[in-house]
Amino acid sequence: MIEKDRFDSQSADRRKSTLLMFILLIAVLIFAPGGEAVADPEAKTVMPAGQTFRDCPDCPEMVVIPAGSIAIGSSDADTERDLESMPQDETAIDKQSLVMEHPQHSVTIGRSFALAKFLVTRGEFAAFVRETGYSINSKCTVLVDHRYQERAEAGWQNSGFSQTDRDPVVCISWQDAKAYVAWLNGKLRDRSLMAGNGSYRLPSEAEWEYAARAGTQTARWWGDSIGSGNANCDGCGSRWDRKQTSPVDSFRANPFGLHDMLGNAWEWMEDCWNESYAGAPADGSAWMAGNCERRVMRGGGFANRPWVLRSAHRSKFAPNRSSNYIGLRVAKMLP
Repeated sequence: MIEKDRFDSQSADRRKSTLLMFILLIAVLIFAPGGEAVADPEAKTVMPAGQTFRDCPDCPEMVVIPAGSIAIGSSDADTERDLESMPQDETAIDKQSLVMEHPQHSVTIGRSFALAKFLVTRGEFAAFVRETGYSINSKCTVLVDHRYQERAEAGWQNSGFSQTDRDPVVCISWQDAKAYVAWLNGKLRDRSLMAGNGSYRLPSEAEWEYAARAGTQTARWWGDSIGSGNANCDGCGSRWDRKQTSPVDSFRANPFGLHDMLGNAWEWMEDCWNESYAGAPADGSAWMAGNCERRVMRGGGFANRPWVLRSAHRSKFAPNRSSNYIGLRVAKMLP
């Protein structure tokens, strides 16, 4: 009987030892030598709204935007309000542009996505150029003495005014913006670097307005009035007004944590241009039908009057042209 008890005790000890070794083996497989979990390239982590991340040192800082629904564009009452706020000397074409914000329609963003916290900076774009040798050959339209001129010598390094690496990169065409996005995705071929296993892209027009409004339906996320010190434009009350771009963290963020969604520099969208929202996608995706020889841009810039800086306002530009008032902001797919 004593021998049997000793045998049972030894068997129990062996089972405990085997279990302990198994647990240790699992720990070794899961954790790296420094104690950090080894990234699973196929793992899909759901990140909460508002979380920020950066996929690599040269990649833009991204913010997770929640799913949701919103009315995109302007109602008749909105347009009446905005017409009253426009200066009397604005042209008939400017006033007619408000019609392009109609019909107001409901859009549902069915899944969260990420949007860059800031406009892509000159420093971030410089890293792309250094690594790829990318060359921009097109002329850039610049604002000189309150007039727009196309200059061959102007470019992202010579925008016509002084910039820091924290200013938004400008003199970037839609085609240049797409090349930058392709570079970002190329850097993430090692899927272990990809937060959420998504890919970079330009935002859709609907996604941009949804993120710019950040749950509001006023003309601007901070209210109907332009106020003072909220943005950089021609009449926004900043020291950069109508002179030049400002560093991307110069103004407070909107409720989604995004800076410069209105003012400073226009932003390229993925969408082709359409004169109205009739037939626009209701799921927030980019509208790839229409006049693709013109691409949508949103947000307004440092040289625009306050009436332009509205969440609903939209404009267009040729995809192979650039200006020192147009930059970009990137979006990213999430699981």
